[in-house]
Amino acid sequence: MMDFNQLKKNLKKDYSGFKSIPVALLSDSASQLLAQAICGYGYEVKIHFDLYEADYQQVDAQIYNKQSDLYKKNPAFVIIHQSSEHLLKTFYDCPLADRSLFAEDQLKIISERYRAISSGMPSRVLVNMFIELDDGVFGNYAVKEETSFLYQVRKLNMLLMDLARQNPGLFIYDLASLQGKSGYANIFDPKMYYQADLVFSLDFLVPVAKSITDIILAITGSFKKAIVTDLDNTLWGGTIGDDGVEGIEIGTLGIGKFYSEFQRWLKELKYRGILIAVCSKNTEAIAKEPFTNHPDMVLQLDDIAVFVANWETKVENIRYIQSVLNIGMDSMVFIDDNPFEREMVKSAIPEILVPTLPEDPVEWLVYLRGLNLFETASYTEEDQVRTTQYQVEQKRENLQQRFANEQEFLESLDMVAVVGPFDRFSIPRIAQLSQRSNQFNLRTVRYTEEQVASISSSPEFLTLSFTLDDRFGKYGLISAVILQALSENEIFIDTWIMSCRVLKRGMENLTLNNIVKLAEQKGYKIITGEYIPTKKNEIVKNHFRDLGFDFVNNKWVMEVSAYRERPVPIRILKSSGEKIQIK
Repeated sequence: MMDFNQLKKNLKKDYSGFKSIPVALLSDSASQLLAQAICGYGYEVKIHFDLYEADYQQVDAQIYNKQSDLYKKNPAFVIIHQSSEHLLKTFYDCPLADRSLFAEDQLKIISERYRAISSGMPSRVLVNMFIELDDGVFGNYAVKEETSFLYQVRKLNMLLMDLARQNPGLFIYDLASLQGKSGYANIFDPKMYYQADLVFSLDFLVPVAKSITDIILAITGSFKKAIVTDLDNTLWGGTIGDDGVEGIEIGTLGIGKFYSEFQRWLKELKYRGILIAVCSKNTEAIAKEPFTNHPDMVLQLDDIAVFVANWETKVENIRYIQSVLNIGMDSMVFIDDNPFEREMVKSAIPEILVPTLPEDPVEWLVYLRGLNLFETASYTEEDQVRTTQYQVEQKRENLQQRFANEQEFLESLDMVAVVGPFDRFSIPRIAQLSQRSNQFNLRTVRYTEEQVASISSSPEFLTLSFTLDDRFGKYGLISAVILQALSENEIFIDTWIMSCRVLKRGMENLTLNNIVKLAEQKGYKIITGEYIPTKKNEIVKNHFRDLGFDFVNNKWVMEVSAYRERPVPIRILKSSGEKIQIK
């Protein structure tokens, strides 16, 4: 872990070319060093945080005055930092009779601040979990006495988690968890606090800045989606080719206990929606033997999205895995016990994250958990079946190889789509698609669940969502469109996002057919669109041109009356159950 001085040195480096994200920091204590740590950490992840730091102890003055600098800056993210030390002062000033409700009262303050910000601008709000400061007044009895400060802090943290669950635009950076790793004595500097009201030690500012940055990166679409793992001496102890199934170390005895725990962690990541891929120098049949024949294997072949075992280089095989998963290299993590293999991959594919594992495997899990590699801004039931979706996609690809004609292959899939406006069931997945989609995302505008819900009920917008099924299974919700009325005649494609899993399935044409139909029903004459290039969405660079739009006055334009419906090999299943064949 780097130290604060390294982050401070980063502030003098060149941030040109980095993505710029406007951020505001409001704090009840001196925050200049935290601001420096956040901006310095931004350099490490190639982000320029355009940070506005409010004056000392001006949290409410900034939030409740709509003419304040906070609203003039209109940041994408507002960080509200509250210290347990200042909270303790407030608690001591609270009458004894009211202390049992202290947590609820503080939650109301935080909730009202969030509401005020949300009503004034479309910012995401980050608040902190409170460090569990034990004032020593009750000793161990504090956990039983609801008028103790420790009891109320823990209660407040639980209430904060519930508040964040209820408000998709509210996020928490977990200082209590960070405290558990470092210990209060290592994160609090009494001299700095009493002399300058700085509540954190310099070294603790680094993980705090990382935690905040991790959340912002996840919300803006930069996060890890897959983990690629070696097998021998990584998922089990020993070498399967030499030791055989009976000789590898896995299970409840000795070092085998670690490898079983490591597999359990990977399986939990798979449930979370992280794709697990295998990349091993081995004969495939031999490499798969533990998965099929060893009784103590936690991971099964069904847990693996892509299994590659051959004698090619790890670099070549990782590139193949990336092509199958169709995600960026910067969305992948590579785990291998061999330092030589790790260095080769890091050198050849600098975008991929390759953790430098401790020499002793028993230290791996503590190390990897501490890196917080898999931050996310959302979680839906569809995440739990993501591996299955990729396995089914491989079956589709195998089928495609049997057809010389692509149109015949698409017709053989028996695809069925459900098309309709956003509803309360689809809104969470649409928000996640907005946050996760980087490639097929024409403008790369990110929306929270709360914002999607607001759009879906606004007369200013029209919405369309698309699900797709075929003979192999369900793709789920794979595309969403937000149309914004600009005038009586013109409607603008604010958002058009689609899962890359359905590219070249005819969904682009099906989506456009429905956009035009909806525009025509509502009386609009012109549909306009915009492409905002990013490093990841080049695949849709010519999207509007390919669909027949004309580029006029710096925007893509289509006249509704001139459009001719495009044929697609997909049936539309209306909500009423009526099936319509589009020709």
